[in-house]
Amino acid sequence: MPRQSILNIAASGMLALAMTVVPVAMQGQSTAKVIEPAAMKKLMPSEVFYRGQMASTQLRNSSGIQCADDRYVLASLVDTSGYSSGVAAKYQAYFITEIPIQVNGEKLGAGVYGIGFIAGNKFLVTDVGGHDVLTVSSSTDNAIAHPRPLEIIAESGGKFRLYIGRKYVVLNR
Repeated sequence: MPRQSILNIAASGMLALAMTVVPVAMQGQSTAKVIEPAAMKKLMPSEVFYRGQMASTQLRNSSGIQCADDRYVLASLVDTSGYSSGVAAKYQAYFITEIPIQVNGEKLGAGVYGIGFIAGNKFLVTDVGGHDVLTVSSSTDNAIAHPRPLEIIAESGGKFRLYIGRKYVVLNR
């Protein structure tokens, strides 16, 4: 058998193998998804530390994202009744991200934060000491008939909207 024929057969065999292996490998991959409310009860702590004191999370008003690599982005409204009005105005929810993400296109490192929508259509991220870390513009979605207090909704292209009421920001990796 001529050498070229052997090379053609070998190349055909490798191509056939690649065509069977690639789809199997792609089946093992999954995309990020919104976490079901029942699972949030297992992931989100019932009390969190922020600005020198403990606050209760509102598990009924929590949501999250489970990434393909089993990393999580979690958010929950908190009871801010023990905080000063200045802190409570910018600290509406507790936010945990195990991965660096983008918030409306701005980078935010993995960590634990306080978040809130503030006057002037702004979304503020603070560290657990209450220091400002990131401020981005927020949007308002008036098309929602019955907004939930806090919710994460999947968008196309691996993006998610984090809502508090009708106000939202876009999260992605």
